[in-house]
Amino acid sequence: EPAVIKEQLPLSDAALETVTDGRRKIRRILRKQDRRMLVIVGPCSIHDEKAALEYAEKLQRLSVQVSDTLVVAMRVYFEKPRTTVGWKGLINDPNLDGTCDMIAGLHKAREMLLEINEIGLPAATEMLEMVTPQYVADLVTWSAIGARTTESPTHRELASGLSMPVGFKNGTDGNLSSAINAVVAARQKQTFLGIDQSGHTSIVKTAGNPNCHIVLRGGPRPNYDPISIEEARLGLIDYDLPEAIMVDCSHANSRKKYQGQEIGWRNVIDQRLAGNNALVGLMLESNL
Repeated sequence: EPAVIKEQLPLSDAALETVTDGRRKIRRILRKQDRRMLVIVGPCSIHDEKAALEYAEKLQRLSVQVSDTLVVAMRVYFEKPRTTVGWKGLINDPNLDGTCDMIAGLHKAREMLLEINEIGLPAATEMLEMVTPQYVADLVTWSAIGARTTESPTHRELASGLSMPVGFKNGTDGNLSSAINAVVAARQKQTFLGIDQSGHTSIVKTAGNPNCHIVLRGGPRPNYDPISIEEARLGLIDYDLPEAIMVDCSHANSRKKYQGQEIGWRNVIDQRLAGNNALVGLMLESNL
């Protein structure tokens, strides 16, 4: 149960400060009170703890160097949605052998998040399973709802109760309305079935999450060009939502080739420098 794992791996003062400070900075960026851009960067998913911590240490040093212009959080993804089947991530199958020792997976995930936060680097992840947040959400500064789950009513309900800012990706087909509708839904109060800290089924009532935004990740073609960005901005205005857009430079926006990420990155930075303040963040996949 969540309470037991949290007792074994409690939130330290240093980690709490990283999370609290990171969330505050991101909220300020989304509200245009901080002119810096948010950057979520890191491996596609975490499978090797040693490599993840080495990456975190390098990124932490870099984040200090760029802190005048960028707020950096590490992409620490433990759950992987698959188009069909495949390895579902460190929480589901930490030994990478199909044994699916999820108790070990939850321990490893929490341990790693603690270590990353304790060096002063905020962590970002995708919330995929409905129960996982009870085990790790107190260590997460920003979270994503992925392209395959943005349309899911249960994930919108989940996001409405999360304490951190949440980015909703456009659908794999490039559909943007699903992400905008998701932001609208997650800002509302919701009531649904979930579990409590003791692992018991309970009725969850949320206050709504005002810190949600869209993430453009491409579709049949990339969608970070100025026309796509303007379409997204006008879509947000139609629903009276804050003009806050993040661009994921990987996935379909790089046509799944890592070399394409730099083209998207430079393009978005140029648009921002030209005065487009709706662009508040960028996402990159990178590895050691």
